[in-house]
Amino acid sequence: MTLHITETVRVTPAADSNSVLSIPLTFFDLPWLLFQPVKRVFFYKLKESTREHFNSIILPKLKLSLSLVLCNYVPLTGHITWNINEPKPSIVVGPNDAVLVTIAESEADFSNLSGFGQRPVSELHALLPKLPVTDDSATAFSIQITLFPNQGFSIGVAAHHAVLDGKTSSTFIKTWAHITKQQLENVPESLVPSYDRSLIKDPTGLDEKMIEMVRSLKQDKTKVVLSLIPFPAKELGDDVVLATLVLSKDNIERLKERVKNLSTFVIAYAYTWTCYVKARGGDGERSVSLLFVGDFRERLDPKLPTTYFGNCMFPVGCYNRKASEFMVEKGFVTAVEILSDLVKGLTSRKVETIADSFVEAFGYQSWSTQFVTVAGSTRLGVYEADFGWGRPVKVDIASIDQGAISMAERRDETGGVEIGMCLKKTEMNMVVSFFNIGLQS
Repeated sequence: MTLHITETVRVTPAADSNSVLSIPLTFFDLPWLLFQPVKRVFFYKLKESTREHFNSIILPKLKLSLSLVLCNYVPLTGHITWNINEPKPSIVVGPNDAVLVTIAESEADFSNLSGFGQRPVSELHALLPKLPVTDDSATAFSIQITLFPNQGFSIGVAAHHAVLDGKTSSTFIKTWAHITKQQLENVPESLVPSYDRSLIKDPTGLDEKMIEMVRSLKQDKTKVVLSLIPFPAKELGDDVVLATLVLSKDNIERLKERVKNLSTFVIAYAYTWTCYVKARGGDGERSVSLLFVGDFRERLDPKLPTTYFGNCMFPVGCYNRKASEFMVEKGFVTAVEILSDLVKGLTSRKVETIADSFVEAFGYQSWSTQFVTVAGSTRLGVYEADFGWGRPVKVDIASIDQGAISMAERRDETGGVEIGMCLKKTEMNMVVSFFNIGLQS
């Protein structure tokens, strides 16, 4: 896919600030130093999308509103560093720091790229910005806006996961969209993020445990401060595609009837998981594992505000199960039972065990033949991000190419689920086949 970069701009907060801001990472943030950036692309179809209209109307509005919303999201202009005199890394913002915005143009087929069928994941990555990282500095956030002349445009975002989780990232995008559509000069009070790190209590030394875990996994024990370079990204071949499968509300209800479970998340994950394992086939004795993260904001004491900026997620998984458990007829029921127990058990999890939970997950990841995690959620409301030209026609998380599936609410149906997956084309065809056949029974 041919892409033309037309401009690269630095967008600073509208309110001039020469002060230096430093926000320490918490034990909820620190494990994500190991991970590649989260990359999401929003597609918007336009009735009028000529180059002239885009450059004179749409682009200036997006730049202005981004500058305005960054006044309340200043950490996104900064980077992660670790001062040798500090006990852990921080998000640091200096004078005149900015979010780097790449402006591009593509002649690709907008309808195909923003569709649900199989698309080369490399073509989606072309719509996403780079997020520079070195041993001692990691960029927090970057944006790419790509015009498809006479078709529409996309907004691609790359976010460092140690800076913000999916809830915070989605809230930022929706706030930016709200400011743009309503032509506001200030972020409404109800949407202003909270940066109060004193709300995260650490009486048992979780910060130190997390740092030691990261050191151990990176085999980086000799340096005083950690290298901020994450685990290397998986190399992907040209045959790797991304597709979105859909469970309608009716599909969900019928699956619920089979297992007498009322959780849409459990149903969608369990069904997709069993299709994954069946599609891979092979030795039934092989080890398989699944994992998800639960939002812990309301489980802390005291609870965090819903506008808390940062990470607040707890990993929950089921590891080292035999593939044969999910390949048989009752495999879906087994997966539902496992996930139901994990979800119920989340309420009794103690935050003091979070480091051990991450260590356990990393331990099994290295030798499970399939280790699948979930990115996104049906509760994030990604399709609410209307900048004034209509809701996105599609939202994709391209970073699931590193070993995850994605979940989002269905755009045009309450109660439905969109499930993104990234696999080699041959395996994708098998998953899709099992997925569709299972819904017919």
